[in-house]
Amino acid sequence: MANPPKNRPLRNIGVIAHIDAGKTTLTERILYYTGVTHKLGEVHDGEATMDFLPEEQERGITIMSAVISCRWREADINIIDTPGHVDFTIEVERSLRVLDGAVGVFCAVGGVQPQSETVWRQADRHHAPKLVFVNKIDRVGANFDRVLEQLRTRLWANPLVITYPYGQEENFKGVIDALRQKLYDWPEDGLGAEMVEKPLPAEALPKAEAAYQKLVETLAETDDALLEAYLADQQIPLETLKKAIRKATIASQVTPVFAGAALRNKGVQPLLDGIVDYLPAPSDLPPFPAQTLTGAEVTILPKVQDPLVGLVFKIQMMDQGRKLSFARLYAGKLKEGDETLNPRTGQKDKINRLFKISAGKRERVPEAKAGDLVGVIGLRAITGDTVCDPKRPVLLESITAADPVISVAVEPQTSADQGRLMETLTKLAEEDPTFKIKIDEDTGQTVVSGMGELHLEILTHRLAREFGLNPRVGKPQVVYRETITNSGQAEFVFDREIAGVFQSAKATVTVQPLARGQGLTVESLVEIIPPLTETRLAIALETLKSVIGSGPIMGYPLLDLKITLDSLVLGENVATDAPIRSVTAQAASAALNKANPTLMEPIMSLEITSPDEFTGEIIGDLAARLGRVEDMESLAGGSRLITAQAPLAELFGYSTAIRSQTQGRGSFIMKFDRFDVVERKKTNFS
Repeated sequence: MANPPKNRPLRNIGVIAHIDAGKTTLTERILYYTGVTHKLGEVHDGEATMDFLPEEQERGITIMSAVISCRWREADINIIDTPGHVDFTIEVERSLRVLDGAVGVFCAVGGVQPQSETVWRQADRHHAPKLVFVNKIDRVGANFDRVLEQLRTRLWANPLVITYPYGQEENFKGVIDALRQKLYDWPEDGLGAEMVEKPLPAEALPKAEAAYQKLVETLAETDDALLEAYLADQQIPLETLKKAIRKATIASQVTPVFAGAALRNKGVQPLLDGIVDYLPAPSDLPPFPAQTLTGAEVTILPKVQDPLVGLVFKIQMMDQGRKLSFARLYAGKLKEGDETLNPRTGQKDKINRLFKISAGKRERVPEAKAGDLVGVIGLRAITGDTVCDPKRPVLLESITAADPVISVAVEPQTSADQGRLMETLTKLAEEDPTFKIKIDEDTGQTVVSGMGELHLEILTHRLAREFGLNPRVGKPQVVYRETITNSGQAEFVFDREIAGVFQSAKATVTVQPLARGQGLTVESLVEIIPPLTETRLAIALETLKSVIGSGPIMGYPLLDLKITLDSLVLGENVATDAPIRSVTAQAASAALNKANPTLMEPIMSLEITSPDEFTGEIIGDLAARLGRVEDMESLAGGSRLITAQAPLAELFGYSTAIRSQTQGRGSFIMKFDRFDVVERKKTNFS
């Protein structure tokens, strides 16, 4: 993140994976072999460099995405290690938003698992070229070819095998380079730092030749010149093949695949070569789309000489309450003392300090430029804000955060702590856009919401550890949504004297249900006839939007409906906005009440891994929880993967239940799927 010399290329990459695929272990090896660290930090020992939060070290999982820089060969590499647990998916989303490429880590035993599929799709949405590292080749049940097939069928990827395992499970000895036709081995006593290149053993030659032919065939489909050479049976130079791989990878036509076992220190150096050789530099990517303040489309080029454009992708609260903003610079450069503009707020900020961020450490730097990831003090920004040159105001696409699905009430131990508790919660909410705070109007309680039980548990632990607060925490509660099951129409008339003037207005509103996942639609069929104006119609539509933000049953936001302003008639003497807002709101509320409103609950997707003998008990328990089994898959070693869905309200404490049902041998991952109506008199939901 510090400025690399002009002759050094830059790679901004993320490491993405399902939980427990070995993502952080791989990152630790990369840091060790590139000389950033001088000791191998192990996740299971709580010593991983990238897992610097105490909660991460205690639990052995990544919670907060961490940024660190290293160098390999001629390139500078900025790496973001992202969480694998679904409760912290915002960390993946905002990391992928600002990265140029990604390394997907897959367990050779588990293969493509639901959360790895989720993060892969996130990377696809941000058009990030990817490499794959198939990890844990040494584990019982490892199957490299099965993972390749799952990459094709589940992720629609076009895998291009660069290195593949020489032996698997306990017979794993090294990796074979299909491109160079070499065997790579790592002596057991060297912690993997020394990679030994060997000729291919005789028994490996047929498969190695077949892998090379497959690699060239796949590349020929993406490059006409290469296809001609291949059909003419010409010898293709290594550098020509590498350039073709790079071009096809950046275009997302192929996904280079590497094999190894990070915990055993095998296979990491070829992956590092692949990051440098095949993933894009900032200058390799197409121009970044942006908008002017008037909504005109513009493009941003990664040029240092252009005006500054950057995106704040993360906020972290520092000591003494200072705010550290993580920013990706897309154009221009940034120096201490520069004045910048936040086009969302119109505020100008002066840059106090710039930092190179290395996990939990900070190193002050004088300047950052296009392509860099940098820590900034002095910005009044939130996640997703653009920072730009005041002379060229532009807006980059912001970062979207999922709505929370679970909430708990928190109360201070003493009334004297109330102010400090709210101040601290506000700081945590600035850091994490999926963490929300509100005051319950009926009870006066402070209610915090998040993406899952673990998410809220981590945040409440941070209150105690980092801020010296130990609030009382209530039981988890479901965050609902509301919808309608029928159409409804209502009319309302405003006929009243205001400030001595008789004013009248009449509105008709219709509401209709939409299919699940369709969201909200607000439209108008009203013809503008004076005294109605465009401004007054806009006020009416704004009122409709505010009405659907609070449903008629319990005040939860409405989803999956269409609301239409059919008519709006104003009297000649209407002089204020009050009659317009009143008739629109009242007509909309009456229409919603006529449309049979109902609650929708968060429906969660479950991925349960368990020994075969406990399958029946797990399925029976899911049925009792109003769940539905969607798929079952046999795994290596007599285990089974059960994919299911169930309402969140029925899943509190499920971790304890699954341990009890499987004698401690089962595990599960849960993520939000959708809001839906739950029929509690049946064992299924619609």
